[in-house]
Amino acid sequence: MAKVKTQFVCEECGYISPKYLGHCPNCGKWNTFEEKTVQKEATGLKATRRMDFNGQQTKPQLIKDVKFEKETRFATDSEEFNRVLGGGVVPGSLILIGGDPGIGKSTLLLQISGQLSQKKQKVLYVSGEESASQIKIRADRLDVDGSNMYLYPETDMDAIKSAIDDLKPDTVVIDSVQTISEAQVDSAIGSVSQVRAITADLMSIAKTNGITIFVVGHVTKGGAIAGPKTLEHMVDTVLYFEGDMHHSYRILRAVKNRFGSTDELGIFEMQESGLKEVANPSEVFLEERLRNATGSAIVVAMEGTRPILVEIQALVTPSVFGNAQRTATGIDRNRVAVLMAVLEKRAGLMLQNQDAFLKAAGGVKLNEPAIDLAVAISVASSYKDKGTDPAECYIGEIGLTGEIRRVNRIEQRVQEAQKLGFKRVLVPKHNLSGWTAPNGIEVVGVSTLAQAIKLALK
Repeated sequence: MAKVKTQFVCEECGYISPKYLGHCPNCGKWNTFEEKTVQKEATGLKATRRMDFNGQQTKPQLIKDVKFEKETRFATDSEEFNRVLGGGVVPGSLILIGGDPGIGKSTLLLQISGQLSQKKQKVLYVSGEESASQIKIRADRLDVDGSNMYLYPETDMDAIKSAIDDLKPDTVVIDSVQTISEAQVDSAIGSVSQVRAITADLMSIAKTNGITIFVVGHVTKGGAIAGPKTLEHMVDTVLYFEGDMHHSYRILRAVKNRFGSTDELGIFEMQESGLKEVANPSEVFLEERLRNATGSAIVVAMEGTRPILVEIQALVTPSVFGNAQRTATGIDRNRVAVLMAVLEKRAGLMLQNQDAFLKAAGGVKLNEPAIDLAVAISVASSYKDKGTDPAECYIGEIGLTGEIRRVNRIEQRVQEAQKLGFKRVLVPKHNLSGWTAPNGIEVVGVSTLAQAIKLALK
């Protein structure tokens, strides 16, 4: 009798080792290796070759002979969802959606499935976590029209492939990939081997037959999509559905998109009747702002092609311990440390013995250089205990020598500020040429950090 061979696989990244390791040399995680039985390689080539519904297999051909239609997209009724995908859904694409449990991934995809069904698309909704009656109850609550949508509660991949072959749908939803099992893979459901094999099958179906497939992925405690990192490499688009369970707002963000930008985000509000789009997120982020509070500054940030006004809040207090703390939420902590060093060196603020706590209000994450000036103004406002003008906002990147550097799309940013009733905006001096400011808002150019603080904190 042949000896059974085993190997040890990291459940986080899929790294394979012939012996057990406490620390993964690839991803750096501890205690993630599990013993797996080595699978025999398939003897037949047909099991792995791509084949469409008509039984046609792919063959090598000259690039000049490849026939294709111009990239077309089909739009859903959700403008926010279309924006994140780059203008709509590309047929034949494999889209992975991750997020915390209960954040609304299934609700979002059920609503999108209903919208596509109304557009005469045949949708197959495969659920490995709920029964058909449970999905029907939620669909009725969300008022989803499923006239052309099929529900299929199944976890066996072979049965799912047979159902796809029989129905020939335009769109397939897999909820979720960690609950589906591949019979040919001798491993536990949700393991690295299972997830990799299932995703490979789905990718083959999507690319060969032009079917759009949405896949729901669970996330780990660290917020990353569970399973091997190759899962994100195999798909065309990776979307993260983020939000606070204690607040109603949700943010859909693209971290990978082969057919569009990864800088776009969509904002939704979770209501009793489902997810509703937030058409003007700037008003949402500013509606609870105190008018005369210190340590508050408004920045016009760009998220892809969309300008969003966000309140930057800072609290500067004397340090109790020997080393001053630097804590940031929604802003890069290293950026905060650099800006506070510039404030101390170039603006004369003694911050080395001050704790600083900063956050971007509303749960949004900001990572562009144009937020530097608003961050510095908020810190200076809290340190000096002087409030900023509630009708003023700040845009600009700060250099290490204290200069205010130009930023992109300044005209769009200023127009958004004017639209929401702001009366004055501080921008880099070198951004003033080449465009005309809209009526009703004063645009002031600043060249140094000290000059901007002097104007903002009169």
